[in-house]
Amino acid sequence: MKYLSSKEIRNLFLNFFQKLNHKVEKSASLVPVNDKSLLWINSGVAAIKDFFDGTKKPSSKRIVNIQKCIRTNDIDNVGLTSRHHTFFEMLGNFSIGDYFKDQAIEYAFELLTSKDFFDINKNKLFMTYHPSDQSTLNKWKSLGIDENHLIPLEANFWEIGSGPCGPDTEIFFDRGPAFDSRGIDLIINEIDNERYVEIWNIVFSQFNSTEGLERKNYPELPQKNIDTGAGLERWASIFQNTKTNFETDLFLPIINKIEKISGIKYNYQEQFRVIADHIKTIVFAISDGVVLSNEGRGYVLRRLLRRAVKKGIELNLKEPFLYELVSTVINLMKDEYPKLLLSDKIVRKVIKMEEEKFFKTIFEGEKLLNNELKNTSEVLSGSIAFKLYDTYGFPIELTEEYSKEKNIRIDKEEFQRCMEIQRKRSRDSIKRVDSMSDQDQNYLSFKSKSEFIGYDSMKSDSKIIGIFEKGVVLDKTPFYASSGGQKADFGTIQGFDVENVIKLPNNQHLHMIRNHNLKLNDKVYAKVDELKRDSVSRNHSAAHLFHQAIRELLGDHSSQKGQQVSENSWRFDFNHYENLSEKQIIQIENLVNHHIKINPHTVDIYETSLEEAINAGALANFGDKYGDVVRVVDMGWSIELCGGTHVQKTQDIKKFCISSYSSIGSGIYRMEGVTGDHINQKNSGYLSSYFVEIKKLRKKISDKNYNISLKEPDIIGSYLDIINLRSYIKEIQNKIKIEDKKSLEISNDWISETIELNKIDKSKKSQVIKIIDLPKNMIRNVTDKIFEKLNLNECILVIKNQDNIYYSVKSRIDTARDWIQRLNIYFSGSGGGNSKFCQGGSKINADRIKKYEEFDL
Repeated sequence: MKYLSSKEIRNLFLNFFQKLNHKVEKSASLVPVNDKSLLWINSGVAAIKDFFDGTKKPSSKRIVNIQKCIRTNDIDNVGLTSRHHTFFEMLGNFSIGDYFKDQAIEYAFELLTSKDFFDINKNKLFMTYHPSDQSTLNKWKSLGIDENHLIPLEANFWEIGSGPCGPDTEIFFDRGPAFDSRGIDLIINEIDNERYVEIWNIVFSQFNSTEGLERKNYPELPQKNIDTGAGLERWASIFQNTKTNFETDLFLPIINKIEKISGIKYNYQEQFRVIADHIKTIVFAISDGVVLSNEGRGYVLRRLLRRAVKKGIELNLKEPFLYELVSTVINLMKDEYPKLLLSDKIVRKVIKMEEEKFFKTIFEGEKLLNNELKNTSEVLSGSIAFKLYDTYGFPIELTEEYSKEKNIRIDKEEFQRCMEIQRKRSRDSIKRVDSMSDQDQNYLSFKSKSEFIGYDSMKSDSKIIGIFEKGVVLDKTPFYASSGGQKADFGTIQGFDVENVIKLPNNQHLHMIRNHNLKLNDKVYAKVDELKRDSVSRNHSAAHLFHQAIRELLGDHSSQKGQQVSENSWRFDFNHYENLSEKQIIQIENLVNHHIKINPHTVDIYETSLEEAINAGALANFGDKYGDVVRVVDMGWSIELCGGTHVQKTQDIKKFCISSYSSIGSGIYRMEGVTGDHINQKNSGYLSSYFVEIKKLRKKISDKNYNISLKEPDIIGSYLDIINLRSYIKEIQNKIKIEDKKSLEISNDWISETIELNKIDKSKKSQVIKIIDLPKNMIRNVTDKIFEKLNLNECILVIKNQDNIYYSVKSRIDTARDWIQRLNIYFSGSGGGNSKFCQGGSKINADRIKKYEEFDL
């Protein structure tokens, strides 16, 4: 069998399917977009799920891709086996409602066995299929596959939850008895082995899995699909005839670099494999915007990095080394993933910072752990595991690895009790590809053409061509449908309010209207609310300028991770490796306003090919899928692919204000704001919490009669307003604290004058002292002062305020509890304390005022 490099394998696979009219879909980001069911993109189909469930319609029904993927549900196996990886590349061809089973199998057979392509001897191939899927069995037989090479397995049915599902066929390559003397029983009994390597899985997505139904009764899908997946690393191992995946050209350059750094020769050691695998994952994930943290994806990366560091220490590497591998990974992968070149410096910086932080604590942590393990026979205390996590930065899984080497387990229940907030371990966070949503046959089968004219017109005379439960479709519409983070237009159709507009699978706009009497073929007048559209366009254009500003000021690694623009505000989510300072936020705001007011740009919008747009420097945003022809929004300083509505020149935005900044997750930050005229009025909602706090503080000053006066900052319509209000509130709070402290500093003169101590019979060692209008927070202090000044055995202080009766007792003879019980009964109040001091009170009323006046020893 001929030798093929990984590059040749990629090209052969893509070229084969391109010739069969498959559109090449570029690899999506590792971070799923608008899909909370996944932590990572973990398969080829995961990146195009919305085509399979009918949510979106692809520009081509035939797709081929090579998708970068991450799976971390079995990290512990990486390095121990030949084929386990956290980062891998998945080759896949897909049919969305086009060809089906026969052609998919024919294509796979031709690609694998043809001398023009991979030229594999068909006798080296074995196929599994579902027992009920006789058509797949017959198809393989018709292509000349020996029946002894065709194995029925119940496991060959792809189904996860409700939604599209179906039988699948898996293709295995026999590496021969040198890898295992046992035969096909290894496949039949699904025994993990090195001989029969699964190289391709073809899923026939033809049924709709339905809860409550037996599989045999599942309804067929209105649109049958093909989903295939083949691991590049496995193919490379076969065509390069290596013992494991790690000696292929996809890993060997990294391993060679580790050899050079460590001075140790590679001989299939686990440490080399773990480091080589994990550094690829870390580099790609950070390049796609993931930041190391203690939650979600960031926690997974931190765990991988620290696991790799541990393996490096086992190779006698005592200082940061992973960052030195970054350039090797990028040079290895840059041809297929050129975006990596843009993030070389930032990835090196992030990894080095994390390594330095971990190396500061790891040796102390190891020393503590090893001492504990020496003195432990079976179970390591969960509190020690927590200390390693909290103080030394050891992920619990890393502590488990150390303990496992000594055959000691960890008391995980105790560990979880010690956690102030339970950290979900990464393996528990991983979810498999969630079930795709049920295909809506009504929407999928509706193919009447509808034209969007909203870029050029805000109104139209139209005809209703479709009526659904949720609304109507027009033959032509000026209404923009929710897309790309831009909210839909508002307006009316024949006087009925349009509450929302969404895109159907075949690209028509569904206008959501309640309680209408519209009928099919009715002629209607459709009108968009122009004021709201203008506001949306202003905010959308501002978001583009904001995107360019963060790239310029924070770095090209910082990119859009989500956005929402409406008539009221803009919102933008982006990645960065550290929290932004107030100074950076103001710089971003000022830079955007510079390109609105001082250096404005004309907004040029045009259509061109995707290739020409990318070559012109246009940004393609957060995993969006594009056709061959794309719409470019060129603002001179900012140029992006975008289907939204925009201003004609950046001056039309008028003014740009950042109103809010927050962290929303693992290295993802969110800014929100407003644009246009009347910025202060629009911004008031974001500032309201500050004004509420100021109002509370003013009331507190008034209630306490403090002499505090500070000028409230002027509101200028900028993030500076937030900075200034925070500073103002902090200054007031500090001044109140000073006044509170002063109020507690009771002078002897004040006590003498207020209580007229000179009139008290000092020979009595038990005294009842009555005071009017003494603040509650001063009661203890005044009681102490009187007690000491008169040298009493018992001091009973009773205070009448506007709303309450308060009383306190201090005793040198341990009678405070006795007194507080008597006072609670006398004033129908409540209170307590200890034998030395007690305090209590009750609400005031006429009876209690009288009792206050009468009370004495």
